[in-house]
Amino acid sequence: MFRKDDCAPSRREFLRLGLGTLGLTLTDLPFARAEPGRALLLYVGTYTTGKSEGIYLYRLDLASGELRHAGTTKGIVNPSFLTLAPNRRYLYAVNEVDQFAERKSGGVSSFAVDQKTGELRLLNQQASLGANPCYVDVDASGRFVLIANYTGGNVTVFPVHRDGGLGESTDTKQYQGLSVNRERQEGPHAHCIMLDPTNRFAYSCDLGTDRIMIFRFDARNGKLLPGEQPWVQVKPGSGPRHLAFDHSGRYVFVLNELHSTVTVFRRDPEHGNLQELQTLTTLPRDFTGTNTGADIHLSPDGRFVYCSNRGHDSIAIFRIDPRNGALTALGHESTRGLTPRNFAIDPTGTFLLVANQKSDNIVVFRLDQTTGRLSATGQMAQVPAPVCLKFTAAFS
Repeated sequence: MFRKDDCAPSRREFLRLGLGTLGLTLTDLPFARAEPGRALLLYVGTYTTGKSEGIYLYRLDLASGELRHAGTTKGIVNPSFLTLAPNRRYLYAVNEVDQFAERKSGGVSSFAVDQKTGELRLLNQQASLGANPCYVDVDASGRFVLIANYTGGNVTVFPVHRDGGLGESTDTKQYQGLSVNRERQEGPHAHCIMLDPTNRFAYSCDLGTDRIMIFRFDARNGKLLPGEQPWVQVKPGSGPRHLAFDHSGRYVFVLNELHSTVTVFRRDPEHGNLQELQTLTTLPRDFTGTNTGADIHLSPDGRFVYCSNRGHDSIAIFRIDPRNGALTALGHESTRGLTPRNFAIDPTGTFLLVANQKSDNIVVFRLDQTTGRLSATGQMAQVPAPVCLKFTAAFS
């Protein structure tokens, strides 16, 4: 089953991606330069089946929170989730479709990042080897890109060429099984894959089987090897979606989409194993509507956890106990929009930005680094169907 609240309106539609027909352009450049250290660049992944034209580029003023449009990379179909290489020279985007290059698969696109403007130039594309890819990560060396294919129920690894382009896949792991939600868990649905801070282990949330898959990552050959503990199970019907590591690498926080909960795991940094410690709701006790969780991030100082709620349309805020990783709920902040998908906290910890997918806007909140609370700045940007937000330093 496709997730109508989570996908482009015509996700099944056949969309052919041809390098010769993409016609990539970046408009409205060059952008005005801010004072050094006072601005960041923001890439915005979107669904393009509506009014969106591709990947949007904005400049965030770190004094006021103002977002200023700096350009648009056009002609890329459904670049829903993005990530940047460690050296900032390359950006990778999934193409969240179920037909790519005349095969049943999604795609992944690689771009060179102009070091003066932030402009993106398409390098190449590969089939993701599974339908509707929804997550992309890059290993710490920048040599491999990892993809989670939602409908395909698998994860794939691609090598990165010297020019930043992608080679043929070095590994694919197909998940098996199902769980108790007949509409959403009729089969495996890989929703993310993320490398740990040491680059030794990869963790993947399988929404369809209620498992967190654990792999040892062979960073030399781009292989995913079974972990000592191959997976850990969450409560049936939870639907694990995204995860985040604390700064020490000793704790993992998993957002469960279907139950709107967050689960805390203690992690063995040496062997990669996980042990469940706590599960809390991301919703107020008196909420009675329909909701699904979407995204999870830690504040840059590692003191707070934030989760997005679609339905309640809020950001849930938690404090982390540094002694044991336990969470304490602090409250909620309205996202001032509909269906908050992903969100991002700028590296300085000054602002939290929310991508409200169904109200076509990005809303800027100021983050209180003492209390963890959020306050609306009044700043926002109108972006069609925003999905993913990725910060990078402004180029000088």
